[in-house]
Amino acid sequence: MNSEKITVQARVAAPVATCWSYWTEPAHIIHWNFASPDWHCPQATNDLRVGGKYWTRMEARDRSFGFDFEATYDDVINHERIRYTMPDGREADTTFVEEDGATQITTVFDAESVHSIEHQREGWQAILDNFRSYAEKQHPQ
Repeated sequence: MNSEKITVQARVAAPVATCWSYWTEPAHIIHWNFASPDWHCPQATNDLRVGGKYWTRMEARDRSFGFDFEATYDDVINHERIRYTMPDGREADTTFVEEDGATQITTVFDAESVHSIEHQREGWQAILDNFRSYAEKQHPQ
């Protein structure tokens, strides 16, 4: 397994409590959890507690390809941090820091060995950017 860490981040113009809800509630996750408009996330479940499971279904809109993404929570600090481990042993750690009414979200994750580091960074960043767009549309300043 590649031990390189990749970092993505975004400043979201919404308070941390709002971002936390949009990030963790399946009713919101399905609206932003995909990297490009030709993909979508038709299903999500989330048991947000240490030992709980996170699961999403990600599919191409034309149904040509799809996959499940799942993880088990290792640490959950309400409105501050979510850390989980994926089935292959890779970890991801997301922090939420409120600054002047906006929220800085940073995710650091272990790279996998199939795709290039840049491809992985671009994909995770695109999802985070999609989250920012969704959150800001739902919670206009």
